[in-house]
Amino acid sequence: MSKNTIGIAGLGWLGLPLANYLDMAGYKVKGSVTSLKKAKTLQQNGIDAYAMQLNETEVSGSPKALLKGVDCLVIAIPPGLRRNSGVNHVLKMSHFLSEVISAKIKKVVLVSSTSVYGDAQGEVTDKDAPHGQTATAMQLIAVEQLFCNAPELETTIVRFGGLIGGNRQPVRYLAGRKELLGGQAPVNLIERGDCIRIISEIIKQDAFGHIFNGVHPQHPKKQDYYRSKAKELDLEAPQFRAPETDAIFKKIDSIYLDLILKFEFENALI
Repeated sequence: MSKNTIGIAGLGWLGLPLANYLDMAGYKVKGSVTSLKKAKTLQQNGIDAYAMQLNETEVSGSPKALLKGVDCLVIAIPPGLRRNSGVNHVLKMSHFLSEVISAKIKKVVLVSSTSVYGDAQGEVTDKDAPHGQTATAMQLIAVEQLFCNAPELETTIVRFGGLIGGNRQPVRYLAGRKELLGGQAPVNLIERGDCIRIISEIIKQDAFGHIFNGVHPQHPKKQDYYRSKAKELDLEAPQFRAPETDAIFKKIDSIYLDLILKFEFENALI
């Protein structure tokens, strides 16, 4: 499949380095950003980029130019659902789905999130159905269903855990804080490099029609992980409260990354 064209909707923190990785692997790559200015900057650096915005009424910009000739589409568009934004992500993605179907694209990798699982579910794998009850979880689940239920598409869902790498290291925001909750909870994290390799392997192995949890198999306790990272970055370690009694903590693993993709993570978390 290395001669095929890969489209990436969302050349951001994950999508842009993914585009560079796939380009180096021999694929033809094109992608979208949210503004014409960003698109022109990327074009000047040799990246086939188009401006596209998803709205609750339409898809504006150049979706047809982005999707033309694409054999496999990776959707890595942040949903923008934090802080009770009121965004109707499902409606925006339904408009985009119509564009994807109209362009006769057959294969899709949809980047989702492990936040679709509810905390009360405890230990889960990608064999388990998600039962998240937050507004964010329910919108993400609905978007997954939109694409999985579209008969014109072969869609693979990748539910990534907490994203780290590059300029993303959450301990920077926790350094020096005290009385934090959940110190005994296991972390469910994944490095950006592993995210990129997982998506690349899905495309390379033509592994469509699946659901994968993209989470590192190591789950150190939050207090241990963040103390270790604070020391590594020469920051003041955060302090956590005493362990909560009878607390249920979400721990997310994958069966299918190994079973289907034979995927191996490169680095330990700590």
